[in-house]
Amino acid sequence: MTKVIDRKTKKITEEASPKGGSFLYNNFWGRIVLKLVNKRFTSRIAGSYMNKKISTKHISNFIKDNKIDMSEYEKVEYKSFNDFFSRKIKSGKRPFSTIKTDFCAPCDSKLTIYKLKDDEEFIIKNKKYTLESILKDKELAKKYKNGYFLVFRLSVDDYHRYAYVDDGKLLKRKQIKGVLNTVGPIAFDRFKVYEENQREYEVLKTDNFDEIIAMEVGALLVGKIVNHKKESFKRGDEKGYFKFGGSTVVIIAKENILKIDKDLLENSKNKLETKVKQGERIAKRL
Repeated sequence: MTKVIDRKTKKITEEASPKGGSFLYNNFWGRIVLKLVNKRFTSRIAGSYMNKKISTKHISNFIKDNKIDMSEYEKVEYKSFNDFFSRKIKSGKRPFSTIKTDFCAPCDSKLTIYKLKDDEEFIIKNKKYTLESILKDKELAKKYKNGYFLVFRLSVDDYHRYAYVDDGKLLKRKQIKGVLNTVGPIAFDRFKVYEENQREYEVLKTDNFDEIIAMEVGALLVGKIVNHKKESFKRGDEKGYFKFGGSTVVIIAKENILKIDKDLLENSKNKLETKVKQGERIAKRL
């Protein structure tokens, strides 16, 4: 279970692990099965099925089970489950702030914020990480010492497209191969998800927030991260999307760039994930 707080109502709910998660991560035989299902080839097999017309039969129950408000999305005939899963939201539903100093969420998600300490090592869900181990780049990691590590966790009911947070241009792109553990809380007791999972990131030179790192993390049965790979972009432009499953977007900001909204820092300190929407302000430039 993980606790999630609604930013507007302040209501706290507990999010259960997905069906089958306890078996895969807490059971001896389940962990043997997990060694097969968290590989990229397994995700490709699952993805192949989810790209077929026959997979559309799962859509109606998925909407019902996850209480998805379809009135927010474009009304189209879906060609496959993946086509539905990466559905587009209606124009104007996720506006970004036009105030240049506002830093906005790149996606619908549950947000947790971590401060990068002087000793470089920091803890996510009881596991110790370093930026170097996550980025596989020692010199790049040094630039973000004492900055912020913002984790935007998407669950299956979320809008699975994500955007650029500011105007800017691409400086560097890197893909890192890895396994595909779930990004749900149940995996964190056993695995260093942000160090072991397949991921890719871009170093972006932004107009208002200096250089930031935007990273996407693949998850169980989500081997496909689809990035548009633009060389230049505008605030709110679509950066990419995930295919079937839940996954994670990470933004890494340098020291003395962002003033994070107080409620988000307090929630993170109290081990609460905060529901945010794409385009919602979460910080301001210092």
